[in-house]
Amino acid sequence: MALIRLGFGRQHLCLLKRRSSLLLKLTPVVFAVLLFCEFLIYYLVIFRCDWPEVKTPAHNSGQKTLKAMFLADTHLLGEVRGHWLDKLRREWQMERAFQTSLWLLQPEVVFILGDIFDEGKWSSSQAWADDVARFQKIFRHPRHVQLKVVAGNHDIGFHYQMSTYKIKRFEKVFNPERLFSWKGMNFVLVNSVAQEGDGCHICSEAEAELIEISHKLNCSREHFPLFRRSDANCSGEDAAPLEERAIPFKERYDVLSREASQQLLWWLRPRLILSGHTHSACEVLHGAGVPEISVPSFSWRNRNNPSFIMGSMTPTDYALAKCYLPYENTVLATYCVAAGLLVVLILVHSGLLPSPLLFGWNLLRKFKTT
Repeated sequence: MALIRLGFGRQHLCLLKRRSSLLLKLTPVVFAVLLFCEFLIYYLVIFRCDWPEVKTPAHNSGQKTLKAMFLADTHLLGEVRGHWLDKLRREWQMERAFQTSLWLLQPEVVFILGDIFDEGKWSSSQAWADDVARFQKIFRHPRHVQLKVVAGNHDIGFHYQMSTYKIKRFEKVFNPERLFSWKGMNFVLVNSVAQEGDGCHICSEAEAELIEISHKLNCSREHFPLFRRSDANCSGEDAAPLEERAIPFKERYDVLSREASQQLLWWLRPRLILSGHTHSACEVLHGAGVPEISVPSFSWRNRNNPSFIMGSMTPTDYALAKCYLPYENTVLATYCVAAGLLVVLILVHSGLLPSPLLFGWNLLRKFKTT
């Protein structure tokens, strides 16, 4: 009886050693994959981005160059449509991408061009407070970095949904200033949702603000794109899918109306327009050659390849470059390869599969003897 118990004890100890050995082999693999996919990949990808150079260097003309980042459509999920796992994943991705960009690129100002939240247009007071707290955690920034935010239709609703209460709630969190000036440059943040032109109280106030500052400005930032028929002339790897580019846009829904667009161009006379809303990239020329850049969504929920715009700006010139974030396909493929490797290690350790090294050695010996 004692011998049987002793034999059983040795077998149990041997089994524990085998399991411990397996755990020691698997842990470094799991840790390395998580470290790469959740941290290092952001540094490796964003490290390749660099600030563009303006044609006339600022130091040669006595001007100062402003480094500005432009991103759009973060769509932080709310309590109604946001599954907790989807919310956790997307917000972690955006937080790592934003914090890595701040650390590596060190911009002086960051513009977010609308649709900060996904459910701001209908969220309760408590849900709004929760969403704002998560936004402030994800997009935290040093005091010397300015953060400027434009309202989008998902933040305050479309024209027929917006109200004074929703606008005031948004402006209580985000500075409501329309004209932002720095280093000799003027930026106007336009509430595009209020550019309906139907004489509503909110629209009239918004128009009056723009008329008041129109003679001071030389740049414009907004959420809705100016009027264009479709994305048919847009190109690039982050443009809308080919099958969607020819679909006509709805005025006052996908883009501003033709009248509102012409009005803004006349009032503001911008040298550059940047907008969000469509989730895809596009470059359009308006009027006398005024360029408009549609900035793609910053959220992996909307795109497989999010990106943002980097702008080097002086009072007389500017240069833009695009910085792509990690492809989600790359992350998923890495996890799939790692999972397959773990399965192989487990099967080899269990004796259900011969060691690949031993199998290769035996195959080589067999080849030499033939």
